[in-house]
Amino acid sequence: MNKQDIQLLYQYNQWANARILKAASHVTDEQFLASASYPHGGLRSTLTHALFAEWIWRKRWEGDSPKAAAFTAADFPSFKSLYARWIEEEKHLQSFVEQITDEKLNSLLEYQTTKGDLYKEILWELMIHVINHGTQHRSEAAAMLTELGHSPGDIDLIVFLRERK
Repeated sequence: MNKQDIQLLYQYNQWANARILKAASHVTDEQFLASASYPHGGLRSTLTHALFAEWIWRKRWEGDSPKAAAFTAADFPSFKSLYARWIEEEKHLQSFVEQITDEKLNSLLEYQTTKGDLYKEILWELMIHVINHGTQHRSEAAAMLTELGHSPGDIDLIVFLRERK
């Protein structure tokens, strides 16, 4: 894996997140807070989970392995509060990605899970995991949003690539 490829994938990740967040900005507070039968619950809980994953993995890549969740769905009483935190995290994540080197991407990273388990894995594999993880939860959010009449439209990688041309 090289810097150019990972940066492209993170540009896609940012684009896809933006489409979900734009669609989510149109739901009512009641719809945003409602529970649902998805693995992480409703829209707020699903988006919080996706945001938390981007945050905790970035922290690990930077050498910090947080021992517990930094935030929960209850920390975001409104879409606006979640959106503000997402934009803040996005800046940190994009800064990390912009500064990555090929050497760092292909190096082993040692980190600890919130349960205390120790792992050593290649950084680019972990970075791809975060994008893949986000795809799952963006899909769940997209389904919820579509059910609420606010489809984010296509969020496929190929759509992103075609729009860049």
